[in-house]
Amino acid sequence: MANFLLIGICIIAGMLFRHFKTLPEGSHKAINTWIIYLALPAVSFKYLPPIEWSTSLLLPTLAPLLVWFLGWIYVRLFAQKTNVNRATESGLKLSTGLSNTSFIGFPLVMAYYGEQYIGIAVICDQITFMLLATVGIMEALQAQGTQKINIFDIVKKVLRFPPFIGCVAALTIPQFIDTTSLNPLFDKLASTVGPLALFSIGLQLQLTGWQSEIKTISASLLFKLILAPLAVLGLAFLLKINGIIAQISIFEMAMPPLLTASVIADEYQLNPKLVNLTISIGILCAFVTTGIWWWVLKVIY
Repeated sequence: MANFLLIGICIIAGMLFRHFKTLPEGSHKAINTWIIYLALPAVSFKYLPPIEWSTSLLLPTLAPLLVWFLGWIYVRLFAQKTNVNRATESGLKLSTGLSNTSFIGFPLVMAYYGEQYIGIAVICDQITFMLLATVGIMEALQAQGTQKINIFDIVKKVLRFPPFIGCVAALTIPQFIDTTSLNPLFDKLASTVGPLALFSIGLQLQLTGWQSEIKTISASLLFKLILAPLAVLGLAFLLKINGIIAQISIFEMAMPPLLTASVIADEYQLNPKLVNLTISIGILCAFVTTGIWWWVLKVIY
């Protein structure tokens, strides 16, 4: 119960701070910097080293790839049917095919399953980031009509991303150096992810003007919140992977659209208003749909 109260308090606090302009505009960027550069790498060091690696972890690795691939096809068909422009189509691909696996995913995994399983969620999150930084950026560049895509720049972005560096370091350094003495430090830093990420989301929620875009938003969220985790459930059955690894992998793919997609949409002018609305409404809807998915997965497994 305390975890759910924390989620509600942090998001509502962010919304109230935004409404009453208690903080300067853009304050969420400073909060996100702390999370990305310090808290998320600490999460990797806290939860990845104890993981017992097995073939079952293929599922959290493949799940984001499957969701992106199916989301890309889904939006392509939707765009052909509705005749949306190329920029809007690319923005929808980002908000439909990528899951909010850390800012929302980590707190909800802790609330429903317990923090001991965050390591599985970290795997989903790293694959999601690499998708955003590679095919996501490529999609944005193509929407702008950019013919030449510099693969070197894309690889450089991936290699310089602090959570990715933290993930690689967490998987390699403990093999050579005993880092257990630093566990209390990792615990303290990692514990800031949940409250700060949720507070940051509250500061960024945009809910005005959704009425005119309700058809497009509904189509995007139908896939993201219902069809995407359903597809991963099918993949889990196909691979004969069950138990907690299957549950966390499916649950993470039931998360709302990735918050960082709005940054890319704004930078490349991929209908940022629509993308922001889809993300914001998706976050609110996800607090209901993830609860339903948790119950469904509990019954199945």
